[in-house]
Amino acid sequence: MNKIKYLQELIDKSDNIVFFGGAGVSTESGIKDFRSVDGLYNEKYDYPPEIILSHSFFMNKTREFYKFYRDKLNTLNIEPNITHKFLKELEESGKLKAIITQNIDGLHEKAGSKNVLLLHGTIYRNYCMECNKFYDAEYIFNNKDVPKCECGGLIKPDVVLYEEPLKEDVVMKAIDAISKADLLIIGGTSLAVYPAASYINYFHGKHLVIINKDSTPYDMRADLVINDKLGNVFGNITVNK
Repeated sequence: MNKIKYLQELIDKSDNIVFFGGAGVSTESGIKDFRSVDGLYNEKYDYPPEIILSHSFFMNKTREFYKFYRDKLNTLNIEPNITHKFLKELEESGKLKAIITQNIDGLHEKAGSKNVLLLHGTIYRNYCMECNKFYDAEYIFNNKDVPKCECGGLIKPDVVLYEEPLKEDVVMKAIDAISKADLLIIGGTSLAVYPAASYINYFHGKHLVIINKDSTPYDMRADLVINDKLGNVFGNITVNK
């Protein structure tokens, strides 16, 4: 079976597509993922990244948190890749109804996609923990120390850290989109992060497609599994409006 051709046929026949993506969507833009051999979890720091990116670490060791955050999560100068651009084009065609992403890098929005559901928040939103005043990403990444609000309060990135719950309104929108889709395309995620991975159980549409370099726990449930880079796949798919 020609898997690319089959995916093309599925996309052509579908008019309610949802894309659910993880870190592998952005690695081709030069952003490191977390769990691969070259990922952030395998780099050496004074503390493991999963500890640094926790709510308690942010509150108790804020300066160390921001050192890591600025060093590793600044994507202001990163550009969207083939996958981001393809999904923007697919949305413009009317076929793609929602992008559900675990990424915080803002590349889907930078590519021009509109209906992006940010499960883990975004670096582009930051708020004072005292007065809730908004600060942009430039303010955070250009600050050399712990960023403080003009009221004196601590500014926190609007990203979901370990020990923090996902935002209920975003979760409900994601589940609603998945439950209504006739084609769910999952890309660039190991489907090992919960509760996000469990949302796939709400899909009752026609076809489930998984595109990931490695196998996932949900491969047996998919109509089509492609073990390849997303750019190699979507670079060979045409959006027929």
